[in-house]
Formats: sequence, C-alpha cells, structure tokens
Amino acid sequence: MTQTMVPMPPAADAGGPAMLSLAGVHAYYGHIHALQGIDLEVRAGEIVTLLGTNGAGKTTTLKTISGLLHPRSGNVLLEGHDVSHVASHKLVQRGVAHAPEGRRIFSRLTVLENLQMGGYTRTSAEVREDTVHVFDLFPRLKERASQRGGTLSGGEQQMLAIGRALMTRPRVLLLDEPSLGLSPILVQQIFRIIQEINSRGMTILLVEQNALQALAIARRGYVLQTGRVVLSGTSAELSRNEMVRRAYLGED
Repeated sequence: MTQTMVPMPPAADAGGPAMLSLAGVHAYYGHIHALQGIDLEVRAGEIVTLLGTNGAGKTTTLKTISGLLHPRSGNVLLEGHDVSHVASHKLVQRGVAHAPEGRRIFSRLTVLENLQMGGYTRTSAEVREDTVHVFDLFPRLKERASQRGGTLSGGEQQMLAIGRALMTRPRVLLLDEPSLGLSPILVQQIFRIIQEINSRGMTILLVEQNALQALAIARRGYVLQTGRVVLSGTSAELSRNEMVRRAYLGED
C-alpha cells in the first residue's frame, strides 16, 4: 500500500505541546524488525488513534512507549525528555500508564484489590482518593468491589483494566484495543468513558480495531502498515481518505 502522506495541521492549531513523541523508532523482536522508523506525536490533552491491520505494529508501538520493549534506535520522548531506555516501572512513576490488549487483570484478586495494585506507587491516602474517582467513573466497579476480577464480564474487566491504569495518576494513557470482544452496547459505553477521561484533561493514545469509533473520538490518527507510518492526519481527513474508507471503515 503506497499512499501520499496527509498534511498534518500546524501545531498551533492542535492543542498543547507534545506530551509524547517518537522519532525514527526501530524496534525488534529478536531478528524480526517490528517497527521500522516510526515517527508520531501526541500533544497534551489529545486523543490520538493508531489504525492498522493485525501485525502492523500498533501493540509493539505501545509496548515500546511503555518500556516493555526498548527501541534499538530512535527516541521515545515524554514531555521532551528521552525515555527510550527507562524501565517500565520507572515510566509508570513518570506518568505513562498502559491498559494492555486482553485486559490482563489479576483474576484471583477482587476489583478493589486490582485497583490497589494499580496504585502501588501511590500513598495509602492517594490510593483511597483515587479509588473514589475510579468508582465515580465506573459505578459498575463500585457495585462489584468485593468480586473477584476473573468472575467479571468482559466489559467489566475492560473497565477494571482502564481503572487500574488510572490509579497510577498518569499523564498519558495508552489503551490497546479497549473494545475487543465487547457487545455493541458495551463498545459505546467504553468509548463514552474514554471521552469522559479525556475531557478531564487526560492525554490518550488509542489502538483500536473499530476504526469508525476511534476516528469519531480522536483528534488525529496514524495508519501503520508492517511497522511503518503510511498515513497520518486529522480524524476528519482520515475519515475522508479513500484507502482508509475501504480498508478500515468497511466501505467499497
């Protein structure tokens, strides 16, 4: 797939300064060249989405940002500071939270215990305060506070995964396929919650299979293919792009 790059809007027209940026990032799994010179930027207060088919490098990009995978070359910058080789637990302390694909909650722990685990870098008082905030955002979790995570529905587990990430008080939230496997009603609910989180000032980088929903709430987006950015632009621009409409929006 060869596409002309959609011009990016000028920075002055797109909100705050760069919260997160990747410059020429190359990452490998052994000998597999997974990311091949990724450049992207997420400005403070934005929702930015990554689109692409399976194997395009979307999850690898999030893992590289959150320190689960370190780039072999190139730079990951958090508010202008190079964090390319900072350990993942240190990045949590510096404000990067990652809600991974597949939720990865602690199935044998209760909802409340999962949230407390998410707040392991905080003081006890902060954990209590943040738990109240998460329960305000997800009333269903408050109702299930003493229930084990593994007995929750898929939608409830996704809420818990996002809530646990929020317990770290992040500056940027990485969401990997939050609607995967959910019913249409729950998908709508999860996306409303993502918008609510963003409205409170959270910067979000969203990987999402549901391109229509992702473009509806994101300000900008990048399209990845085989580890490269092949297209970028505002959500409106991408929604009008013929290739995006055919490949990701299900239109002929």
